[in-house]
This record gives sequence, structure tokens and C-alpha cells, in this order.
Amino acid sequence: MNITAYETDIVAWAHEQAALIRAGRFEHLDLANLAEEIEDVGKSEKRELATRMAVLLAHWLKWKYQPSKREQGFSWERTIRDQRKAIARRLKATPSVVPLLTDPEWMDDVLGDAVDLASKETGIPSSKFPEEWPWSVANVLQDGWFPPMN
Repeated sequence: MNITAYETDIVAWAHEQAALIRAGRFEHLDLANLAEEIEDVGKSEKRELATRMAVLLAHWLKWKYQPSKREQGFSWERTIRDQRKAIARRLKATPSVVPLLTDPEWMDDVLGDAVDLASKETGIPSSKFPEEWPWSVANVLQDGWFPPMN
């Protein structure tokens, strides 16, 4: 049997591996790479959630730290709403990632990414942004919630 090497063409390899599983030809499976790819699915879901949370928080930071731009046609509210919906879908589709929302190390990484993004997009030095989550995750994800304007 001629099987595409994982390193040669991962898409062809994946299709072939799936066909082998469906055919019950387990002796031909590339188990080491299959195991790694399955683990990567979980990593991908975690990265997706982290990215969406960072974008959401960055928009909250921009909203909070640039109040003069709230009414100037910036689409922060739309992005906040869109990110909330996307995060809710991710959490519903993969409930095993919900505990990340209470993992301090993960949350610190998300905040760091959000601060970097907000700083880059606003020109405000990252040292001006909070070092700890300024709002509860529940509030950040709650439809219709906005931080106090002060």
C-alpha cells in the first residue's frame, strides 16, 4: 500500500488516514502523527478562544482608554458584540475549554495579548493599561454589558 508521508502532504495524509480508519485497516495507520494531530485539535480550540478573548478585551481597553473615539464611527461595539457571539459559540461547541476562563496563567496570557494589541492600535503605551483583568470574565462576556465610563 502506498501511503503519503505526513511530512510530504498533510492534507493527503489526513484523508488517507481517515480512509484507513473507516476501512478498518488499522495496521497501516501512522499512529504517532495521528495522536499528535488529535492533540493539536485541542490546542487549536484553545488558541481560537484565546485569540477571540484577546480581541474582545483589546476592544474593551480601547473603548475605556479612548473615550473620545467612542462616538467617532469606530466599530468597537460591533466587534465586541461579534466576539462575544463567537466566544459563546466556541464555549458551547467545546465545553472542555470553559475552565480556561478561570485559569490565571491563561488569563494573564490573554490580557498580555490584549494589551499588546490595544497598545499597537491606539499608540497608548502598554504600561498605561492594567496589569490585571480590569473586569470580571462574566461581565466581559455578558450581552449588553459595558464597563463604567470613568
